[in-house]
Amino acid sequence: MNTVPVGKCRSKGNIVNRRNFIETSLAMSAMGVLTTSGMQETFARPADGPKKDDISLAQWALVEEIRSGKWKNLDFPRIAREDFGLNGIEFVNTLFEVPTLGYLNQLKKNAADHGVTMVLIMVDDEGDGAAPTAEGRKEFVTAHRKWVDIAHYLGCHAVRTNCRGPENADPKEGLKWAAESYNMLLDYAKDSGVSIVIENHGGLSNDPDWMVALMKEVNNPAFGTYPDWRRPSDNFDNYTYLKKTLPYAKGMSYRNQPTEELTAKMIKLAKDGGYKGWYGIESSGRDAINEGIRLLKKYLLS
Repeated sequence: MNTVPVGKCRSKGNIVNRRNFIETSLAMSAMGVLTTSGMQETFARPADGPKKDDISLAQWALVEEIRSGKWKNLDFPRIAREDFGLNGIEFVNTLFEVPTLGYLNQLKKNAADHGVTMVLIMVDDEGDGAAPTAEGRKEFVTAHRKWVDIAHYLGCHAVRTNCRGPENADPKEGLKWAAESYNMLLDYAKDSGVSIVIENHGGLSNDPDWMVALMKEVNNPAFGTYPDWRRPSDNFDNYTYLKKTLPYAKGMSYRNQPTEELTAKMIKLAKDGGYKGWYGIESSGRDAINEGIRLLKKYLLS
């Protein structure tokens, strides 16, 4: 999806402010990026997250339904509210249709009509945060800019990224690569109110000590972790991962654990560790989502 970032463009190295939207949207509309209607729509204020714990629905939990055509991204607010009674939604960028201005305005209206908060956008297929080449790191940043702008426009508080690095990457070199990438992306996002987070999707990001080192190296309050509560395995201890990365968490990718006891233990760890915010259910399928809602209400919201 090669679109110009919504609400922001660059010309001869000068950044045009997002809020100077009317002028920049005229140019982008001529390129087919934005529709001409709604150009004076103001940008939503990004949400800092709830003042108390709450449950959101991660779109990936229903990816098979949306891929099979049962519903579209624009229907997501309705699905979360009417089918599950949830207050928040977490998008996946690859499930968006073309994000023209009119499309984004309709998405905002649908969310408002159903009283649903748009929490974050999970970004895939846009490069890797620990790319080993300078060109790859620049491509990663450039590709994510549009999603920062779209998140800002929708009022999402964060953009989720991937940071695996190449296979068998040297952790010290990977730390340098990632720090460079995220410093550039955070610099771009600094006026947006949108945080940049990393979900542990393999490679370097699966090492909690490496992730903590990266958080300390970048040292930016808008940078954080988004712990994936994947089921434990021989090479991944999700409880230890959560414990170590919890101080930097700006969201939770919640998944039901093999036992209710372990689920309760994970929830207690997050609560006792001081995390307060959204728990985005990413367990696959409607039955698993409903079970996640039951467990979160029992151990988190009771």
